Amino acid sequence: MKVVSTQRSQVLAGRLATAMNIPLIDVRWQKFPDGEIYLRAEESSEQIIIMGSVLTSDDLVELLLLKDAFLSSEITLIIPYMGYARQDKQFNPGEPLSARAVAGILGMNAKRVVTINIHEKTVLDHFGTTTTDLSLSSLMGGRIAELSLDNPLILSPDEGALYLARDIAGSGGWESDYLQKTRLSGELVRIEPKEVSVRSRDVVIIDDIISTGGTQSTAAKMLMEQGAKAVHTICVHGVLATGAYARLLSSGISSVSCSDSIERACSTYSAAPVLSEYLRTIPL
Repeated sequence: MKVVSTQRSQVLAGRLATAMNIPLIDVRWQKFPDGEIYLRAEESSEQIIIMGSVLTSDDLVELLLLKDAFLSSEITLIIPYMGYARQDKQFNPGEPLSARAVAGILGMNAKRVVTINIHEKTVLDHFGTTTTDLSLSSLMGGRIAELSLDNPLILSPDEGALYLARDIAGSGGWESDYLQKTRLSGELVRIEPKEVSVRSRDVVIIDDIISTGGTQSTAAKMLMEQGAKAVHTICVHGVLATGAYARLLSSGISSVSCSDSIERACSTYSAAPVLSEYLRTIPL
C-alpha cells in the first residue's frame, strides 16, 4: 500500500503517509505549451491511495490522470474537498447536474471513494462505488480547545449546519446554537443566535466551507454589537476566495482556522488522523 497525490494535496498526503507508515510516491508534473498536463509516477503499487482535492479544472484533470496511471492497481480515492459537490441540483432547463457528472467520472475504476465533510451527502450516490464521508468535528473541537476560550458558544451559520455545531460542542461540553436572520426592513437584516445570548461570551462560528467569508464577517460584526467578548471562526474547507481571509479579520474576527483539506496558511489542524484511523479499519 502506497500513497500518491495531486499537487493540490501533497501536504495532507505526506501527513497521511507518515501517520500510516507507508510510502509516498514521487510524481513529476509539467505542462505542455498548449496547457496540457503531463505526469509520471516514479513507482507503482498493487494497492494505492490516490488523494486530491478539487478546486479547479486542472485539479480535476490531475486526479483523472493519476487514476489512469494506476489503472491496474486497487484504488482507494480520497477527495478531501470536492468543489462540484455544491452543484447538486438543476434549477433551470439545460443545466448540468455538475456534482453527478464529476462524481460519476471520479468513481469509475475506484474500489472505494472517501470524502471529508462533503457539502451534500446525496452526491455520494453518484460515484457508483463504495463511498464514505468522514467528519472532522472531533478535530475541530480539539482546535477550539487549544484556543483556551472561556466557555465558548459554538454557532452554526444556519439551522442546516446545526448538526455540525452540536457535534463539535459535544466534544468539549460547550453550548451550541445557530444564527437566525430577521429582516427588519427592506434593506436591514439582524443576525443573532436563535436562543442563546452572546453577551460577554467567546463565540466560535463554525461551518463546513468558508468561500468568500461574507456570512461570517457580517455575523461577526453584529455579534460584537450584541456584546460578544470575541468571535472566532473555524471550518473544514478553507476556500477563502476573493480576499476572504482579510475580510474575516477586518470584520473583527480574532482567529480563522481551517483543515488541510485545502492547504492554506491558516490550516491549523490536519485531516490525516481521521483518515488514517478510518483506513486502518477497512480491509485494504
